[in-house]
Amino acid sequence: MMPAARESLLDAAYTALARRPWSAVRMVDVAAAAGVSRQTLYNEFGSKEGLARALVRREADGYLAGVERALATPADARDRLTATAEWTASAARENALVRAMLTGCWSERLPSPTLSAVPSSSAVPAQRRADGPLPSPGDFVALVRDRAVAVLAGPGAAKPDTAELARSCELVVRLALSCVAAPPTEGNIADLVRTALPRQAV
Repeated sequence: MMPAARESLLDAAYTALARRPWSAVRMVDVAAAAGVSRQTLYNEFGSKEGLARALVRREADGYLAGVERALATPADARDRLTATAEWTASAARENALVRAMLTGCWSERLPSPTLSAVPSSSAVPAQRRADGPLPSPGDFVALVRDRAVAVLAGPGAAKPDTAELARSCELVVRLALSCVAAPPTEGNIADLVRTALPRQAV
């Protein structure tokens, strides 16, 4: 199947999930919304659980791609980390699956695939990847922290600085996640990051 058709099916599943609980989302409706047969949907994802895992994997990848964009902003390290924190909070606010992945709180409305890998007999490479382990909240913290360190330290950074930078990056990620769980009543996430990060830390 063409990757575009897979994306159309995932888009259809995401749209259906926005309208009704996952338990009420029917494979036949997802296939019809994407303009393909139900058999094509099953060939691509294997099962409703396979579709759920693929949808979660795609939203995780989309969140991490946004982190990359935030870190690539032409600005100083503090501003890049602030942009990363703001992206984390906005992505979680706008996307229930991203919020669930980052916090570990899966509501009754959402699919809740197991985070560990599941046996995969799929001939579709993208589905084999989706059937692999899905990131936990702790995995996201480590992924974003390590990516931020790699981007901000650049080549030739001294090791002690990198350890300090890693602490600052992790602090920002955890601060962003706290804003997801309990949005600030005053100020905004950028103010919190600037307050939490001493100027010399990054």
